[in-house]
Amino acid sequence: MLPMDTGWAEHRIEKLVREARRLWRRRPDTRLLLEGLARFGYGARGFVYLSIGLILMLTAHDLTTQTAGSTGVVEALARQPLGRVWLILLGAGLWAFVLWRVLQSVFDADNEGRDLAALGKRAGQAISGLVYGLLASTVFEVLDEIHANPGADDVAENQEKARALMDLPFGQEMLIGIGLVILAVGIGNAVRGFRSDFARDLACSEKICKRVVPLAHIGYVARGLAYFPLAGLVMLAGFRERESEITSFGGALEAVETLPAGPWLLTATALGLMAFGAYAFVEGRFRRIRPPRDLDLT
Repeated sequence: MLPMDTGWAEHRIEKLVREARRLWRRRPDTRLLLEGLARFGYGARGFVYLSIGLILMLTAHDLTTQTAGSTGVVEALARQPLGRVWLILLGAGLWAFVLWRVLQSVFDADNEGRDLAALGKRAGQAISGLVYGLLASTVFEVLDEIHANPGADDVAENQEKARALMDLPFGQEMLIGIGLVILAVGIGNAVRGFRSDFARDLACSEKICKRVVPLAHIGYVARGLAYFPLAGLVMLAGFRERESEITSFGGALEAVETLPAGPWLLTATALGLMAFGAYAFVEGRFRRIRPPRDLDLT
């Protein structure tokens, strides 16, 4: 057995240490890294809403049987060539957006302050982060069963939860209350679409802002109105004590098709949601993103 060349081993270790130090010095700035993740997250959000709008548009004119809504997007993506790759990218982007929502709501990355209006906005951002976290979890769950049907599972899960809730004391009233909360979220989005100054959050020229800000106004109003059918069905389930009335966000939108002029209502909603998705890409490019200085670890 040959004796170990200790000099060679020490030289190798020193070389590895020097290389590690060099890589550490060249690491990206924490704030730049967080900004990049946030922009990636906005891109993922835009992809989801553009896809929802496209599927809804096709559904309105009977050109697809694909389920609308975010879970329908996941289902459609899973069935495409390289479906796993697309799902991994989408899931990673959504988790990046969740991280940005945490920075906004917990660390006040947008410098909103602590007055009542600011705390309300930050609470909304926290709820948004929770919703996108659930969607990101769904994406990675589908990775385990690439041919799963998340749309059907989503409806069944919602109905099961509604049934369990109505079995509780005052469960019927609580279900109606959930419907009212969904309605309030929709109204809040619509009001924001009419009243908010979206340009103040964008770092772009006045010319570009004038072109892209209307997408935000249209998109937020459309997203707000899109919550109304789901809110109505949830409250109806509470009044009738029938969990079978419960469906998903996409299923509630598809129910609109049965109304007079339903296909055209769905088409208008689809265009609005696509505008919201397009504006998310605008935010990914131009939004003022200011990660908290407390998180600068460099």
